[in-house]
Amino acid sequence: MAYVRAPERRRQFVAAARAVLARDGVATTTLRAVAAEAGVSIGTLYYIFPAKEQMITAVLEDVRDEVSAVFQATETHAGLEHALRHGLENYWKQLVVNDHQLALMRHELFAYALRTPGQEHLARWQIEGYTRIVAQWCQQAANNAGEICAVPFDTLARALVAAIMGTVLEYLSDPDQSRSQHALHTVTDMLVALAAIRPATNAVR
Repeated sequence: MAYVRAPERRRQFVAAARAVLARDGVATTTLRAVAAEAGVSIGTLYYIFPAKEQMITAVLEDVRDEVSAVFQATETHAGLEHALRHGLENYWKQLVVNDHQLALMRHELFAYALRTPGQEHLARWQIEGYTRIVAQWCQQAANNAGEICAVPFDTLARALVAAIMGTVLEYLSDPDQSRSQHALHTVTDMLVALAAIRPATNAVR
């Protein structure tokens, strides 16, 4: 068997873990099932992920990077409102509507961390990561257009993360695309109103 470097193995196993987690659910996923999905022995998987919790952490990191990539790919030079509307639309299309199972997996990972003794910090880490990504992205959009947001960017980001998590759960429980699209637009309007965007003067936020 050809030698595979550890970083490549890690990427392979994270992809396999995501597939199994999305298919079987977080609670019933085992390292043995992930090894089978990746086509390797359980011993090879143990070399990278000796415990399920380490694998879950790696998947959470991968999910966070995926969310970040969607927002970073959204245009930020046309102002904060434009970024909010297009960023949320892109997130919804790419990470919710296109794959219900992966969207459900993200929420299951959050609940799993909250319910597992000693792993609660992963839930906080997940939310803080999303918040930081969105706050930096919103600030970049506002700065690029010479705009000021009426609330701190951290506050705007936390409102966005909370609202979108709830909207996704509603959609997963009843995937009515027309209604969910209306709900998404309503949430976006609320966030734009909260931001109360205005042109900057000499102050830089």
